[in-house]
Amino acid sequence: MANRCGGCAARLRGICNELAADQLALLSTLGRQRCLAAGETLIWEGEDAAVVANLLSGALKLTASTASGREQILGIAYPSDFVGPLYGRRSGYSVTALSDVEICLFTRRDFEGFARHHPALEHELLKRALTDLDRARRFMLLLGRKSAIERVASLILELSERLGTGGQLELPLGRQQMADVLGLTIETVSRQLTLLKSAGIIALPGRRALVINGRADLEALSEAA
Repeated sequence: MANRCGGCAARLRGICNELAADQLALLSTLGRQRCLAAGETLIWEGEDAAVVANLLSGALKLTASTASGREQILGIAYPSDFVGPLYGRRSGYSVTALSDVEICLFTRRDFEGFARHHPALEHELLKRALTDLDRARRFMLLLGRKSAIERVASLILELSERLGTGGQLELPLGRQQMADVLGLTIETVSRQLTLLKSAGIIALPGRRALVINGRADLEALSEAA
C-alpha cells in the first residue's frame, strides 16, 4: 500500500500530507484500501465507531435520523476528507456512499494510536475539525437566512470547489438529496435549477451533469443574504 500512497492524488490534500515518507509507510501498514458501492453504509448512527477512513474518490453522505425516522443529511464528504468519530466510542451519524467510492480504511484504535505518536497528524486533524466547524457555521447561515435560489447557488459553488472540477460537475447528489441538504422540497430545488438554466447561469446537459456558465452570477446570488 506504500506505493499506492505515494501515487495517491487525494494525499496532496489529505490529512496524511504532512507525514514524512517513513511515517507514511508505517501508516500504510495499518490501513487497507476498500471500495464501497453507491448506497453501501460504512458507519451506522448509534453503533460502535470501530473504523475511520480517508476518502480517495467519490462522495459520502453523513446522515442522522429524526425522531420521526426521517433521514437528515448533515454533510457531504469529498475526496481527501476524513470521516469517522476518532475520539468517540459511538457514532452520532451514519456514513453512506453517494456514489461508488474508494477509501483508505483504518480501525479507530490503530489510527488513534498512530496519531497520538505523530503530532503532525494530530495537528492536521485539529485543522480539519476547525475547518468543518466553520463550514457548519456557514451552513447554519445558509439555512437560516438565505432564499431558495441563494441556497441552490451556494450548494453548486461548494460542489464545484470541493470536487475541484471547475465549471463542469457530475453531481453526487440527486434532486431529493439536494433538497434534504438545503431544507427545501424537491419541487423547489427543481424550480430553482430551471430558473438558473433559463437565465443562462448553468446548463443541465444530463441527469447528474451540470455546467457553470456564469460563476460571477452564482457568486452574487450566494452572497445576497
